Amino acid sequence: MKRPFHTILLTGLFGLFLSTSAGAADYLTVTTDNANVRTGAGTNYPSSMELFQGYPLKVMKKVGEWYQVADFENDSGWIHQSVVKKGDSAIVNSDKSVNMRSEPSTESAVVADVERGVVVTVLATKGKWTQVRHASGTTGWIFAPLLWP
Repeated sequence: MKRPFHTILLTGLFGLFLSTSAGAADYLTVTTDNANVRTGAGTNYPSSMELFQGYPLKVMKKVGEWYQVADFENDSGWIHQSVVKKGDSAIVNSDKSVNMRSEPSTESAVVADVERGVVVTVLATKGKWTQVRHASGTTGWIFAPLLWP
């Protein structure tokens, strides 16, 4: 009698694992400048975009050594695994520039004004705020809904 219970329990836990991992999106960060995004999974396909170091991408699927990816504007293509790593960057995705603040609060001082499309490195999260570092070295907090991903 114990065996069927363990089987049911393990099957249930495995199903729970699959449903949570499949529902979570994976993100990558480009590790080099002039990284080619191609129209297909291979160097024989033409380049459709050239990306710079730090650029964030959402993984759609993986085929061999290639990831099908999309950016914050939903432009998509294929990129080789050798020019990406697990995501640690975000991009400002707002109609206008956003305030980078000294603390995770709208009451704190503004340390920088960050334009749409600027890439930042993610350092931490606190509630609905993300601590980031700009390429200039400036560190501060941006309201998370204004960043992608």
